[in-house]
Parts: sequence; structure tokens; C-alpha cells
Amino acid sequence: MFTTRPTLQGTFGMVSSTHWLASQSAMAVLEDGGNAYDAAVAGAFVLHVVEPHLNGPAGEVPILLAPAGGAVRVLCGQGVAPAGATVAHYRGLGLELVPGTGPLAAAVPGAFDAWMLLLRDHGTRTLADVLKYAIGYAEHGHAPVERVGETVETVRELFETEWTSSAEVYLPGGKAPRPGELFRNPALAATWKRLLDEVAGAGDRVAQIEAAREVWKGGFIAEALVRQARRPTMDTSGQRHCGTLTAADLAGWSATYEAPATYDWNGWTVCKAGPWSQGPVLLQQLALLPPELPRYGSAEYVHLLVEGCKLAMADREAWYGDAADVPLAELLSAPYNAARRQLVGEKASHELRPGSPGGRTPRLCAHAHAVATDEPGFDVLGVGEPTVAKRPTSPVPGEPDVAADGGTRGDTCHLDVVDRWGNMIAATPSGGWLQSNPVVPELGFPLGTRLQMTWLEEGLPNSLTPGRRPRTTLTPSIALRDGVPVMAFGTPGGDQQDQWQLHFFLAVALRAQVRGGLDLQGAIDAPNWHNDSFPGSFYPRGMRPGSVTVESRMDAEVVEELRRRGHEVTVGDAWSEGRLCAVARNPRTGVLSAAANPRGMQGYAVGR
Repeated sequence: MFTTRPTLQGTFGMVSSTHWLASQSAMAVLEDGGNAYDAAVAGAFVLHVVEPHLNGPAGEVPILLAPAGGAVRVLCGQGVAPAGATVAHYRGLGLELVPGTGPLAAAVPGAFDAWMLLLRDHGTRTLADVLKYAIGYAEHGHAPVERVGETVETVRELFETEWTSSAEVYLPGGKAPRPGELFRNPALAATWKRLLDEVAGAGDRVAQIEAAREVWKGGFIAEALVRQARRPTMDTSGQRHCGTLTAADLAGWSATYEAPATYDWNGWTVCKAGPWSQGPVLLQQLALLPPELPRYGSAEYVHLLVEGCKLAMADREAWYGDAADVPLAELLSAPYNAARRQLVGEKASHELRPGSPGGRTPRLCAHAHAVATDEPGFDVLGVGEPTVAKRPTSPVPGEPDVAADGGTRGDTCHLDVVDRWGNMIAATPSGGWLQSNPVVPELGFPLGTRLQMTWLEEGLPNSLTPGRRPRTTLTPSIALRDGVPVMAFGTPGGDQQDQWQLHFFLAVALRAQVRGGLDLQGAIDAPNWHNDSFPGSFYPRGMRPGSVTVESRMDAEVVEELRRRGHEVTVGDAWSEGRLCAVARNPRTGVLSAAANPRGMQGYAVGR
């Protein structure tokens, strides 16, 4: 089968990420004797430097890890809402939605502490060992991808008039970053060098990592983050607001480990983060599949998956969130999904139809009811991760675009690693991107905006609630075969993540193997699609009932049949749906494999 690239195979180590410099930096750690977790931390901090429009240190990251011979665990790097982030406070400011930018949208930053816990508990290298790659690129420069400069240009006026600390980093001398020219972030390099200096005398490797965590939570980094949060900042509401983040919020939060949510399907076990993420949506989509599937890639197949996704996403809206006791066992149970499956008819549904697990009555927010009945009710260029196909003129699908009012939306990164010992990790860093908040001048990076995913209405599973995590779209995956971890995968893409990942996973599970291993690259390259028939997770939270967006490589007869079935089909560019990464390990032979998404020509897999 022709693919854009080969599925890599080897025995030493494999890395796949959304940027080649992160992939190669992680591989360098493996070559230096580090394990998958050391490599992932190094690659993640490089992603902060080379994809600043897609993630940052003050963002968030869910991590799935499968230690060799151990159980799969979730490491939650999603921070909570600050103590002062109440519905009453935001409503008192005249807001109906949490702004898509600015400090009011900032949760407690979670990514840094999660990476430190991973390095402390599962890594072998020192903090200096894993940070040196990011420091080098920030201090001495890297050649940025086109979208960094393009994103900066879209917010030039905002940076020059309001977010002037961002202009200092991203518009030095009035010039945005350019491909082929070195771009530096000396403030970020100085932050990590100062951090290393402050922890150097703390003791051994673990003691230094613990000291770094304390600097983040209560030292010079925490002080700068709180100062920034308290500065009045122009946001998407058109007003200047201060955030609610305090020193106590930072000091009182830590990343945590938890068991994954899982579902067994045809000999596979898929592991996801819990319903504080959208991860169980992928599991429920599997639970909704009938025993016999239509032919792969047929109109009937696409229709079945789209309609199942609508049902799972409706349940996400009604039931998922950290502010509620989510009935996950019922949502994934065979009887519940057998009944839900009966709702899938010959024609496309244009309704938002949550179920009633355990006889409970579903409750949707008022905004969801409004957009469900108010066509078009959808801003295709809203702030946040992608929620619809981009403009035809957009050169890179799935990355930031800009609305007429100057608001931008950011995307996400992904990173997978497997090492020669069989350790495996999947992580989806996001948030804290350059267009989310002003750069903290003392640090070189901005706060995040994940609170925009919560509702300003009391009593919902995803209501804005102090001390609770906003329900995130970030959703890495690890798959086991007959109980043994064999594959780590994921993608950027907001609400699309568990749609694209389902298509990828089924392509791997249902299609032919390559050279005796899983056809990872073929599954990534296969024509993909998504729908927006549910409230988007990002400001302004719109939806398009009945929508399906497909790549133009999809067979024209399939497109026409989907339209005949009542789907509102948008045909996008040939390579515009998904940015998947994947690594795998054959437990019988020890052969490792990896693949990366060609869309956008930015993600790469490396290994040997």
C-alpha cells in the first residue's frame, strides 16, 4: 500500500511528535541512555519553544504511561479553577461565557508539575539533562515553522497596543518570526537557566526536581504568574479583566496519578483519561459499534461512525465533568449502548440526544439549547482549538486562524515515545499558547485559557467550580492487545481528537499489516473526517447540527451517499483532517514502530 512515508521499524526506540525538533530531541535522550519518560519530558519542553502558538509551560497536559511490566496510569496535568473563579464572580462582570483569552480564562497551570512528576517518578535523567535542548533552542534560536509568524501577524495589532510584553518576544524590532531565520526567546531561556541555578544545590536528582516544583509553586515563577494574572487584560469580551489566580492556588495544587478509563473491543483494550477529559467519548464510540461493521470506508461505515459520535458527544455534554459524579460505568455498559445504538437510523440526525444512564435525567446548559436551535449558531473561527474546517486559503489545517474581530484560536501538540525496554507514553500538551494571554515579561511565556471550556451556569457537570478541573478536550490514548500495551497514539484538534483517533484506531485494527507490524502510517494517511453536531468546547461554543467535514480524497460516491442520507457535507482540502502521531511495540518480537501525520508537513517520527 502506498503511504506518504514508511511506518518506521526498529528495536532501540521510537518517537513521534507534532514537530521534528521535539522528536529528534527526545530521540537524543534515548541515544544518551535515557528512557521513554526522560525523552518525553525533553521533547515536551522543546515543543514549548518551537510550537509556542500551540502550547506552553503554563498550559496543561494529560499523560498516559505504560511502564514495562506495569499497569497503565494517567498522570493528570490539568489544573483546576482557582478559588475565586466562581460563576457568581463571572456573572457579576456581565459575562455569559468565560472569555476565550485573557487571565479570567486561566486555570491553575498544570503542565510543568506533571512533567516534573513524570521525570521524578519514572525518569532517570536530571532536570538539567532534559531541559538543555529547550534552553538551547530558546537561547540560540531555531528556524520557526511558517505558522508561528503567520499567527503572530494575525495578532500584531493586539500585541502592539495591548499585549506589549508579547510584542517584545514575538515582534522584536517590529518583525514577526520568519522561516529560515533564527528566532529566539531569551526570556524563556533565562527562566529555565535561573530555575536550574536555584535548584542546583538541593541535592540529588530527585531533590532537584522537587525543588523545581517548589519554585514553580511558590518561588520567582509563581510570583510572576500571579502578578500577570492580576493585570487588567483585554480579552475576547472586548473588556479588560483581571484573573482570579492567586499564590495560594498555585501552592495548593499538584499533578496526580489515577487509573485510566478503559473499554475492551475485539481483543483490544483502549485506555483513556477519565470524564474530566473527553477521553471516554472514544470508548463509548467503540461501545456503540454493532457486532458486524460495514465495509471500511464505505458510506454506510462513515455514516455509522458519525452518528455514533453524535450520541457519545451528546452524552459528553450532559454527563462529563469534574464537578459531578459521572455515571461512567452505565455510559459504557452494553445494555445502555445497545439501546442507544437503536437511535442510529438510515438518515443523519440533526438533534442533540443525550441518554439517561441509570434512569437519570440529562441536563444540558441553556447555551447548548440555544445553539442547537439557532442556525447557523456557529463561528467557524472562534477562539480555541479547531472546531470546523478552516478557510480554503489556510496553508496548514488544524492550526490557529483568526476571526474578523482579531480573536485567534490555538491548537495543540502531541508526543508518543516507546523505548527498548518497552516503556511507552502518550501525551497531549496544550494551552498557554502565545495568543491565549500576554507573555509574562519575567518568564517568556503566557498563562493558559482552559477555563473557557466550563459553563457559567450552576449545577452542570462542567460548571465553573473552584477546585475542579475544566473538562478538557485533550485525550491521549494507549491500546493494549490481549492485556499487553502495544500502541500509544493521539492528535491535536480539540473536539475532533476522539473522532480522528477512532478512525485511526479502527483503521489499524481492521486493515492489513505492514512488514509484519501494525500499519500505523497507512492508518494515519487514510482519508479522515469530523462532525460538529454538538456544542463546541471553545469560545464561542457554537455547533453545526448535521455537519460532516470530509477530505476531498474521500470517494465522490461516498460523499454523495452521505448527502442523500441527510448529512450537511463540507468537502475540505485533500489533507486537512487530523494530525495523528503513533508508536507501537510488538510484545512477541520486540519490534518497535512509529508513524506521524503528513498534514501540515510538521510532524515527524524518528527511531532506530
